[in-house]
Amino acid sequence: MRTTLDIEEDVLQAAKETAEFEGSTAGKVISTWARQGFFSKNGHNASDNRKRVRNGVPLLPSRGKIVTMKLIQEIMDEEGI
Repeated sequence: MRTTLDIEEDVLQAAKETAEFEGSTAGKVISTWARQGFFSKNGHNASDNRKRVRNGVPLLPSRGKIVTMKLIQEIMDEEGI
């Protein structure tokens, strides 16, 4: 659907850059952002209906640990990698 909105310059620029990176359009990116904001504000989890992805990589659920390079190195040492 086509409409006219006043969008602040920094938001529009971020949407255009994100769209270029994702091979999408600024309109689709802004719609996704608006949907995510609406659902989270109203107590719904937007990811219930979609697989969570960041930069094209599926996100794994949190295990309560912060992954650091030190932790990665320890695991690699234990695995002999």
